[in-house]
Amino acid sequence: MYLDSWVIVKLVSREPDSEAYHAIVTGQRVVTSELAVAEVRSALLAKDRAGRISHRDRLTGWRLFQDKVREQEFFLLPINRQVIERAGAVIEQCHPQVPLRTLDAIHVATAELHGGEQMCSSDRRVCEASELIGLALVPPPAAQ
Repeated sequence: MYLDSWVIVKLVSREPDSEAYHAIVTGQRVVTSELAVAEVRSALLAKDRAGRISHRDRLTGWRLFQDKVREQEFFLLPINRQVIERAGAVIEQCHPQVPLRTLDAIHVATAELHGGEQMCSSDRRVCEASELIGLALVPPPAAQ
C-alpha cells in the first residue's frame, strides 16, 4: 500500500480521522516516496505554527516517523530521473481534468512505477489522478 505524506501525518500526529487510517494500514506493507521525509516534517512544523499541535507533539510525531522508517514499517522509495520523468507525464496525462501539483505527481508516479501499489491518500487531486492512470485506491475511512 502506498501512502502519501498527508496520510502519514495522520498516522504520526493526532487528527480526527487518525484512528481510521491506523485501521486501514494495520498489517499492510507500507511504502512511500523519499519525498515524505521533507513533507512530513514540513506538515508537522505547519501544524505547530498554527497551534494545532504542541511543540512536544511535533517532536514526538517526527520521532515516530523516523522510527517507522528505520524499522521499515514505512519503506522509502527513491526519487530518481525515471520518477521525475513519469511525474511530468502524469501531470500531462491528467490535464485538464485534474490540476495535479508537482509533488503530488511525484507520489502518484512513484506508486505506479513501484508496481501499481494501492494508493492511500486523503488528497482529492491525488486520488483523482491515481484513478485516471489506473491505480487502485484504498477507500477513505468515511467510505468504509
